[in-house]
Amino acid sequence: MDTEVRMLDVAPVIPVRDLKAALDRYRALGFSVRQDDGDHHYGFADWGQVSLHLTQWDEHDPARTGAAIYLYTSDADALHAQWTNAHVPGRLGKPANTPYGLREFAYVDPDGTLHRVGSNQSPPANPR
Repeated sequence: MDTEVRMLDVAPVIPVRDLKAALDRYRALGFSVRQDDGDHHYGFADWGQVSLHLTQWDEHDPARTGAAIYLYTSDADALHAQWTNAHVPGRLGKPANTPYGLREFAYVDPDGTLHRVGSNQSPPANPR
């Protein structure tokens, strides 16, 4: 029987140095978070259909073992404002329009993970 295999979902596994601190940070950003019941070095940060897996890894060195993820959102500007108000540590860039039709910004957390966030650009206002 020939059936086409389809990918159904993806859940990136992000290395962190301190799971509790990472869960607190993702909670402040607006994710719902939980620690794995069976593994105290593993947790989850969920938002709607998006699920990020977090693993505390003692050998993690942000300068050498960082991760990068891209999050598509309905409104990059609104999410940027929310993340700005969360006052979490790290580097938060400003939203900008891209030549490929997205409005996006970047956030690098203390564990070195680059979070690129984007939404479709709003259509230009109709000049009269």
